[in-house]
Amino acid sequence: MGLKEELVEVEPYVYKLKENTVQGQKVPVYFYLSDRLFEILEEDAIRQAANAATLPGVKKAIYVMPDVHVGYGFPVGGVMATDPKEGGIISPGSVGYDINCGVRLIATNLTADKVYPVRKELMEEILKAVPAGVGSTGKIKLTRSQMEEVAVKGAKWAVEHGFGFEEDLEHIESFGALPNADPSKVSKEAYERGSDELGTVGSGNHFVEIQTIDEIYDEEVAEQLGLSLGQVCIMVHSGSRGFGHQVCVDYLKVAKDALKKYGIDIPDMQLACMPFNSPEGQNYFKAMNSAANYAFANRQILGFLTADTIRRFFGLSWDELGYRLIYDLAHNIAKIEEHKVDGKVLRLVVHRKGATRAFPPFNPEVPPAYRKVGQPVIIPGDVGRYSFLLVGQNKSMDVSFGTACHGAGRLMSRTKAKEFVRKEGLEKVLKGLVVVARGKGTVAEEIPQAYKDVSEVVKVVDALGIAKLVLRLRPLGTLKG
Repeated sequence: MGLKEELVEVEPYVYKLKENTVQGQKVPVYFYLSDRLFEILEEDAIRQAANAATLPGVKKAIYVMPDVHVGYGFPVGGVMATDPKEGGIISPGSVGYDINCGVRLIATNLTADKVYPVRKELMEEILKAVPAGVGSTGKIKLTRSQMEEVAVKGAKWAVEHGFGFEEDLEHIESFGALPNADPSKVSKEAYERGSDELGTVGSGNHFVEIQTIDEIYDEEVAEQLGLSLGQVCIMVHSGSRGFGHQVCVDYLKVAKDALKKYGIDIPDMQLACMPFNSPEGQNYFKAMNSAANYAFANRQILGFLTADTIRRFFGLSWDELGYRLIYDLAHNIAKIEEHKVDGKVLRLVVHRKGATRAFPPFNPEVPPAYRKVGQPVIIPGDVGRYSFLLVGQNKSMDVSFGTACHGAGRLMSRTKAKEFVRKEGLEKVLKGLVVVARGKGTVAEEIPQAYKDVSEVVKVVDALGIAKLVLRLRPLGTLKG
């Protein structure tokens, strides 16, 4: 009998894993899925979520978002919270290799009718200005001391160096700088890998995209956000590059060594962890925050470089362009947050792997600009379809530790995607789409068919009251990493 048979639909879109599915399971496991998404759910993703439910100090439940797929140890789309006061752990694999991989949405005054006729030429200009691809390096070359400054200041460092405006910082999760960063906890190898990668897109599913708003579902909220039909926006998806990857590599080794020291028994070595309050746990947390701040700075630079290229392409001033950061949010992160569990407010370590905050209106951690409507939740799709903007809702705090999904979720492996392209031909697969990249390999891996339909994914979080749909954006042109 497979693990899928152990999932029971307890209400529409909510599947609960039967108690004691795995030995030592401490909390329930919930999957948020439509019928179509349930059909394609991987058995290994169920097992990974169930394994996480056995970890020390885990509280309330493991929640799995509708864009779920198998990850390293913990599924992408997984949410887990642990209580440090009860020996709760922090797990590098449950944060992920690309620390603070995240998304940024920038509004402009441009409209689709102005951009559409020149979209190919515009994307070629952006490709010249924005470094992308495997091992891509930018014009910014940093010394060790400059890297340490980035690791502490985050997006503020980028603004201070001319990449953006002071008001941008008011529209970034945690204002673009996590407070518990300590650059001394980051290895020499991480600094070496990150020294020339700031302001680069990287590879894989990362991108810079020019989009237009083509559907609005909540006129009132869209108006409050200053967004309207036909408006052109910039979306950036990137993370901490080699810097964050190396932090994860380094601390996975530390975590594996810590298991014996602290007598922690785990069902899968990829879930290697250490008590949050241990020296090892604190060192990782401080290094992870350093990498997260690097990622905030990276997206700040990428967004600004893209906007500046568009501005110059159309011969506009900054005022005429109407550059305005809507929001920038993190995936792949562990944060200390207060959540109610069994009627008590606890300070928990919330791991979000391929998942994003969806905090509701009037939550103190939502930037003042969005306090009345809730935190903007940006959910990108694939290069051929659409992306969505939502806002967090109150129910998210009860059913997901204030968390929504982060994207469409992969449907095909990268190898299968390449095989599909070899059979069908890249031009046929991308017919009508403007996609630019420095190499065809990444484009082949990131074809629309490789992803779930993101509309099916956002339908679930909207129906559950986790986040409310505001509008849809369609790609005009995409730069792939």
